[in-house]
Amino acid sequence: MAIKASAGNHGPGIRSDCFAALEIKSSGGIKIYLTSKVKALFNNSIHKLAEDILDHFQVKDAVLEITDRGALPFVLAARIEAAVKGCLETEEEYLLDIIPENQSQTNRDETRRSRLYLPGNTPKLMLNAGIHQPDGIILDLEDSVAVDKKSEARLVVRNALRGVNFYGAERMVRVNQLPQGLEDLNYVVPHHVNLILLPKCESPDQVMQVDQRISQILVDRGLDYPVFIMPIIESALGVVKAFEIASASDRVAALAIGLEDYTADLGVARTRDGVESFYARVQLVNAAKAAGIQAIDSVFSDVADMDGLKDVVLESKSLGFNGMGCIHPRQIRVIHKAFAPTELEVNKAKKIVLAFDDATSRGLGVVSMGSKMIDPPVVKRAQKTIDQALKSSLLPENWKELTEE
Repeated sequence: MAIKASAGNHGPGIRSDCFAALEIKSSGGIKIYLTSKVKALFNNSIHKLAEDILDHFQVKDAVLEITDRGALPFVLAARIEAAVKGCLETEEEYLLDIIPENQSQTNRDETRRSRLYLPGNTPKLMLNAGIHQPDGIILDLEDSVAVDKKSEARLVVRNALRGVNFYGAERMVRVNQLPQGLEDLNYVVPHHVNLILLPKCESPDQVMQVDQRISQILVDRGLDYPVFIMPIIESALGVVKAFEIASASDRVAALAIGLEDYTADLGVARTRDGVESFYARVQLVNAAKAAGIQAIDSVFSDVADMDGLKDVVLESKSLGFNGMGCIHPRQIRVIHKAFAPTELEVNKAKKIVLAFDDATSRGLGVVSMGSKMIDPPVVKRAQKTIDQALKSSLLPENWKELTEE
């Protein structure tokens, strides 16, 4: 009796993707049929990849039909593997080589002004996302992926973490709500993901579950690199529990707020001036800062309104947020520019850092600027401002030498 399964997307509007239909039979060997506009160029390489995957899963007799719409190998491999797993129960994985760029690590206090959401089952949006230079790329397994496509998306995201160059952006994955999100971790943690976004978080216990599963996966795989957590607060209960959530684990690097779900939980509409969410945003910032982590604001959903976005970012910065989400690449530049320190902030920070350097060089335990004593937290904040100015190209790397001249 034949077993059939399919995976992927097809149709006139589909690009950089493919559709794989597999029928496992009891005899007849392997037959592969490819439909593709680039068949003349890539027929042999696609056939070879398909044969390798089927052999890896010990499929000996089958008919595989591939409708290619310009898919790269990481997509082809994910779709064929998904079709195989639709026919067979197996824990095996077919892994392409991981590129060196995707083995980089990030820090707990990494710059996170912008993070660009990409649907986990739409590979065409992943290919050039990094060239827009967001601080973070979010491969999303939650809201942007249809329920019946979740398992396929896991494989696409896993392969993207291994094979897509994001040009230095922090590699993030938004998993599904728990408990489903715990299973998602098995597909992303072993592949050098930098940060996990935990949606609709309402308790520190949820954070601990994710922390423990991450640690167990790393131990089981013999891996040792940091994987951070960013809980997303999206309900009234989450706001009430914000500090407990923020301080639940050393892996928590930032706390984010999702205003679409939060306002829905309140039973009110989300408005432009944000009166209905002001309390929640301030509470989240206060909780994050009390826990010593970053506060990340919600997305701005009108991708055509750049002036409105700028106003929201400036307000966000004034409340103490360190960054926000974005849903379109054109939002990134506006967010970075608005979150950048002002000339006045940069000049003040320069004076504080130079005063600290001078005091340190003279072996003084106290930093002063004129008649004012400078506390260590002020120096630390000034150095962060300098770091932001350097990242935003507002200061040259050798600014100290130029100042001394």
